[in-house]
Amino acid sequence: MGKHRASDADPTDFDAATSALVDVTGDYEVDVAHTRIGIRARHAMVTTVRGSFGDFAGTAHLDVADPAASSVALRIRTASIDTGQADRDAHLRSADFLDVEMYPEIVFVSTDVEQVDEETYTVTGDLTIRETTRPVSVDFTLTGSAKDPFGNTRVGFEGALAIKRSDWGLTWNTPLDTGGVLVSDRIQIEFDVSAVRVS
Repeated sequence: MGKHRASDADPTDFDAATSALVDVTGDYEVDVAHTRIGIRARHAMVTTVRGSFGDFAGTAHLDVADPAASSVALRIRTASIDTGQADRDAHLRSADFLDVEMYPEIVFVSTDVEQVDEETYTVTGDLTIRETTRPVSVDFTLTGSAKDPFGNTRVGFEGALAIKRSDWGLTWNTPLDTGGVLVSDRIQIEFDVSAVRVS
Protein backbone atom coordinates (compact mmCIF):
# COMPACT_ATOMS: atom_id res chain seq x y z
CA MET A 1 0.00 0.00 0.00
CA GLY A 2 1.40 3.43 -0.97
CA LYS A 3 1.76 6.30 1.46
CA HIS A 4 -1.37 8.39 2.02
CA ARG A 5 -3.62 5.80 0.36
CA ALA A 6 -6.68 4.09 1.77
CA SER A 7 -6.33 0.33 2.19
CA ASP A 8 -7.85 -1.92 -0.45
CA ALA A 9 -10.50 -3.00 2.06
CA ASP A 10 -11.65 0.56 2.65
CA PRO A 11 -15.35 0.88 1.73
CA THR A 12 -14.65 4.17 -0.06
CA ASP A 13 -12.30 2.53 -2.58
CA PHE A 14 -13.25 2.91 -6.25
CA ASP A 15 -14.95 0.19 -8.25
CA ALA A 16 -12.58 -1.86 -10.38
CA ALA A 17 -11.74 -0.26 -13.73
CA THR A 18 -13.25 -1.74 -16.86
CA SER A 19 -11.08 -3.32 -19.53
CA ALA A 20 -13.79 -4.56 -21.83
CA LEU A 21 -12.21 -3.45 -25.11
CA VAL A 22 -9.38 -5.51 -26.55
CA ASP A 23 -8.37 -3.12 -29.32
CA VAL A 24 -8.43 0.62 -28.55
CA THR A 25 -6.38 1.59 -31.60
CA GLY A 26 -7.38 4.96 -33.06
CA ASP A 27 -7.19 8.72 -32.77
CA TYR A 28 -8.38 10.33 -29.54
CA GLU A 29 -9.14 13.72 -28.04
CA VAL A 30 -8.80 14.44 -24.35
CA ASP A 31 -12.18 14.84 -22.67
CA VAL A 32 -11.50 18.02 -20.68
CA ALA A 33 -14.64 17.66 -18.57
CA HIS A 34 -13.43 14.30 -17.22
CA THR A 35 -9.68 14.93 -17.10
CA ARG A 36 -7.53 16.51 -14.41
CA ILE A 37 -4.03 17.94 -14.85
CA GLY A 38 -2.75 18.69 -11.39
CA ILE A 39 0.37 20.00 -9.71
CA ARG A 40 1.87 19.46 -6.27
CA ALA A 41 4.65 21.41 -4.52
CA ARG A 42 6.00 21.63 -0.99
CA HIS A 43 5.34 24.90 0.82
CA ALA A 44 7.57 26.19 3.65
CA MET A 45 9.06 22.69 3.94
CA VAL A 46 6.04 21.51 5.96
CA THR A 47 3.03 20.88 3.73
CA THR A 48 1.95 20.11 0.18
CA VAL A 49 0.03 22.62 -1.92
CA ARG A 50 -2.09 21.20 -4.72
CA GLY A 51 -3.61 22.83 -7.76
CA SER A 52 -4.74 22.12 -11.29
CA PHE A 53 -5.04 23.63 -14.75
CA GLY A 54 -8.57 24.13 -16.05
CA ASP A 55 -7.91 25.01 -19.70
CA PHE A 56 -6.10 22.50 -21.88
CA ALA A 57 -6.44 20.39 -25.01
CA GLY A 58 -4.85 17.14 -26.03
CA THR A 59 -4.79 14.51 -28.73
CA ALA A 60 -3.41 11.00 -28.92
CA HIS A 61 -2.96 8.24 -31.45
CA LEU A 62 -3.03 4.78 -29.90
CA ASP A 63 -1.71 1.72 -31.71
CA VAL A 64 -2.15 -1.49 -29.74
CA ALA A 65 -0.28 -3.65 -32.26
CA ASP A 66 2.67 -1.24 -32.49
CA PRO A 67 2.88 0.95 -29.34
CA ALA A 68 5.91 2.80 -30.73
CA ALA A 69 3.62 4.20 -33.44
CA SER A 70 1.47 5.85 -30.74
CA SER A 71 1.77 9.56 -29.99
CA VAL A 72 0.52 12.22 -27.58
CA ALA A 73 0.29 16.02 -27.74
CA LEU A 74 -0.93 18.33 -24.97
CA ARG A 75 -1.30 22.11 -24.67
CA ILE A 76 -2.06 23.76 -21.31
CA ARG A 77 -3.09 27.39 -20.84
CA THR A 78 -0.88 28.66 -18.03
CA ALA A 79 -3.36 31.33 -16.92
CA SER A 80 -5.81 28.58 -15.95
CA ILE A 81 -3.77 27.55 -12.88
CA ASP A 82 -6.01 27.22 -9.83
CA THR A 83 -4.83 26.35 -6.32
CA GLY A 84 -7.96 27.62 -4.59
CA GLN A 85 -6.30 30.78 -3.26
CA ALA A 86 -6.54 33.95 -5.37
CA ASP A 87 -3.36 35.69 -4.15
CA ARG A 88 -1.27 32.56 -4.63
CA ASP A 89 -2.72 32.00 -8.11
CA ALA A 90 -1.92 35.60 -9.06
CA HIS A 91 1.68 35.07 -7.92
CA LEU A 92 1.96 31.84 -9.92
CA ARG A 93 0.71 33.68 -13.02
CA SER A 94 3.25 36.48 -12.54
CA ALA A 95 6.75 36.78 -13.99
CA ASP A 96 8.12 35.14 -10.82
CA PHE A 97 6.68 31.83 -11.98
CA LEU A 98 4.68 31.02 -15.14
CA ASP A 99 4.66 34.57 -16.58
CA VAL A 100 1.40 33.88 -18.39
CA GLU A 101 1.44 37.11 -20.40
CA MET A 102 4.76 36.20 -22.01
CA TYR A 103 4.33 32.40 -22.05
CA PRO A 104 0.65 31.52 -22.39
CA GLU A 105 1.09 27.76 -22.89
CA ILE A 106 2.86 24.71 -21.55
CA VAL A 107 3.33 22.17 -24.35
CA PHE A 108 4.15 18.47 -24.34
CA VAL A 109 4.78 16.52 -27.55
CA SER A 110 5.75 12.86 -27.41
CA THR A 111 8.76 11.49 -29.26
CA ASP A 112 8.47 7.82 -28.25
CA VAL A 113 6.01 5.42 -26.63
CA GLU A 114 7.14 2.13 -25.10
CA GLN A 115 4.91 -0.57 -23.66
CA VAL A 116 6.33 -1.72 -20.31
CA ASP A 117 3.71 -4.32 -19.43
CA GLU A 118 0.05 -5.07 -20.11
CA GLU A 119 -1.18 -1.82 -18.53
CA THR A 120 1.85 0.49 -18.37
CA TYR A 121 3.36 2.68 -21.08
CA THR A 122 6.38 4.97 -20.87
CA VAL A 123 5.76 8.12 -22.90
CA THR A 124 8.89 10.13 -23.69
CA GLY A 125 8.65 13.59 -25.17
CA ASP A 126 9.55 17.27 -25.12
CA LEU A 127 8.10 19.46 -22.36
CA THR A 128 8.17 23.20 -23.06
CA ILE A 129 7.68 25.71 -20.24
CA ARG A 130 8.59 29.38 -20.65
CA GLU A 131 10.12 28.57 -24.06
CA THR A 132 12.57 26.12 -22.50
CA THR A 133 12.23 22.61 -23.94
CA ARG A 134 13.56 19.53 -22.16
CA PRO A 135 12.98 15.79 -22.61
CA VAL A 136 10.91 13.98 -19.98
CA SER A 137 9.44 10.50 -19.55
CA VAL A 138 6.10 9.73 -17.94
CA ASP A 139 4.82 6.29 -16.96
CA PHE A 140 1.12 6.03 -17.76
CA THR A 141 -1.14 3.26 -16.50
CA LEU A 142 -4.15 2.28 -18.57
CA THR A 143 -6.97 2.53 -16.04
CA GLY A 144 -9.74 1.24 -18.26
CA SER A 145 -11.53 1.20 -21.61
CA ALA A 146 -15.21 1.07 -22.41
CA LYS A 147 -18.07 2.08 -24.64
CA ASP A 148 -19.91 4.87 -22.84
CA PRO A 149 -23.72 5.27 -22.93
CA PHE A 150 -23.41 7.62 -25.93
CA GLY A 151 -21.57 5.07 -28.08
CA ASN A 152 -18.12 6.62 -27.64
CA THR A 153 -15.01 4.51 -27.25
CA ARG A 154 -13.31 5.86 -24.14
CA VAL A 155 -9.96 5.09 -22.50
CA GLY A 156 -8.46 6.26 -19.23
CA PHE A 157 -4.85 6.79 -18.19
CA GLU A 158 -3.11 7.94 -15.02
CA GLY A 159 0.45 9.18 -14.72
CA ALA A 160 2.72 11.52 -12.80
CA LEU A 161 5.89 13.42 -13.62
CA ALA A 162 8.39 14.83 -11.11
CA ILE A 163 10.55 17.71 -12.37
CA LYS A 164 12.81 20.42 -11.03
CA ARG A 165 11.09 23.67 -11.99
CA SER A 166 14.45 25.46 -12.05
CA ASP A 167 15.35 23.37 -15.12
CA TRP A 168 12.68 25.38 -16.95
CA GLY A 169 13.68 28.76 -15.56
CA LEU A 170 11.19 28.91 -12.67
CA THR A 171 13.72 29.85 -10.01
CA TRP A 172 11.88 32.30 -7.70
CA ASN A 173 12.17 31.45 -4.02
CA THR A 174 12.57 32.86 -0.52
CA PRO A 175 14.83 31.33 2.14
CA LEU A 176 13.35 30.38 5.50
CA ASP A 177 14.90 31.50 8.79
CA THR A 178 14.90 27.87 9.95
CA GLY A 179 16.58 26.61 6.77
CA GLY A 180 15.21 25.51 3.44
CA VAL A 181 13.06 27.54 1.09
CA LEU A 182 9.44 28.64 0.78
CA VAL A 183 8.63 26.68 -2.41
CA SER A 184 10.17 23.36 -3.37
CA ASP A 185 12.20 23.20 -6.54
CA ARG A 186 10.90 19.69 -7.14
CA ILE A 187 7.25 19.63 -8.18
CA GLN A 188 4.94 16.94 -9.45
CA ILE A 189 2.58 17.10 -12.42
CA GLU A 190 -0.31 14.65 -12.23
CA PHE A 191 -2.42 13.33 -15.10
CA ASP A 192 -5.85 11.69 -14.75
CA VAL A 193 -6.93 11.45 -18.36
CA SER A 194 -10.13 10.39 -20.08
CA ALA A 195 -9.95 10.36 -23.88
CA VAL A 196 -12.61 9.73 -26.51
CA ARG A 197 -11.91 8.13 -29.89
CA VAL A 198 -12.66 10.42 -32.80
CA SER A 199 -11.55 8.13 -35.65
